[in-house]
Amino acid sequence: MGSVGISLLLTALAGLSTGIGGCIALLAKRGNQKFLSASLGFSAGVMIYVSMIEIFQEAQSMLTASLGQVRGSWATPAAFFAGMLFIAAIDQLIPAEENPHELSGKTSKPAGLLRIGLLTALAIGIHNFPEGLATFVSAQQTPEVAIPIVIAIALHNIPEGIAVSGPIYQATGSRRKALGYAFLSGLAEPVGALIGWLVLMPVMNDTVFGLLFAAVAGIMVFISLDELLPAARAYGHHHLSIYGLIAGMAVMAASLLLFM
Repeated sequence: MGSVGISLLLTALAGLSTGIGGCIALLAKRGNQKFLSASLGFSAGVMIYVSMIEIFQEAQSMLTASLGQVRGSWATPAAFFAGMLFIAAIDQLIPAEENPHELSGKTSKPAGLLRIGLLTALAIGIHNFPEGLATFVSAQQTPEVAIPIVIAIALHNIPEGIAVSGPIYQATGSRRKALGYAFLSGLAEPVGALIGWLVLMPVMNDTVFGLLFAAVAGIMVFISLDELLPAARAYGHHHLSIYGLIAGMAVMAASLLLFM
């Protein structure tokens, strides 16, 4: 197998580790309000921490290096808020009767949880797309350097799988759908690597890469604040949702520190 094949394999293994997180989320009994409140908070913690600590910082580093300190420092938050506006615009296009934002305790409609799970899968999938391209590029240069990067990405993809599959399983009761979407969000990594190899690499540069990363960070933070945390509190376990939030941040912090 050539270096391209090895790079794609490593990227696929890292991305599809979201399925491990999906399996973990299925261990909870369906309808368990305490688990649901904590897991939604956990999901928000995962997405907020990885967005602000990893993705935003990486985007700023790329943009300041390519555009200069001043222009790069302005471009990063501009792309970040552009990502928020993008996902907010998509949210506004959904008819009110199909947009169950206002969840009220145990009467919350399964459609609300399903929507949260699907939006989370979308955000993580978008995030995993450039992440897969970055993993592929590093593996192309030297596979030995890529291995610890792949392991670190695989570890922090596990809680991302929980973030996707938990709400979907609670909403539908379908393990197949929950696992399917968890794997699908992770599949964006090898797809991103493959497309990058075939199409994007000739035109990709640090500026485009940084803008994309910053926008993805904005999308993930918006979903966490607008969807995940309100839903977690709606189930009547405020403290559990906050504990879940902190636990999600702690798990992401550990996964990012293990292979510095």
